[in-house]
Amino acid sequence: MIKDPRKYWTKEIAKRLEGRTIVKIEYMPEEEVKKWMWYKTPVVIHLDDGGMLIPSMDDEGNDGGAIITNYEKLGTIPVI
Repeated sequence: MIKDPRKYWTKEIAKRLEGRTIVKIEYMPEEEVKKWMWYKTPVVIHLDDGGMLIPSMDDEGNDGGAIITNYEKLGTIPVI
């Protein structure tokens, strides 16, 4: 049992993401959306180490998800 999940996950995520560079942004190709059996197409963030960030509607990966930003002219990055 993890004593402090917030602290644990912050550390685990930071190990993988801090210092990474975004090298490509694209919406998930339709073939991949179908492969995941999703109805919504999320944006995919590709990182310099080959990692990808793919927003999901929940922890179980039941569908593509949006990303809320604090950029005034961008707001939410939508699913399509």
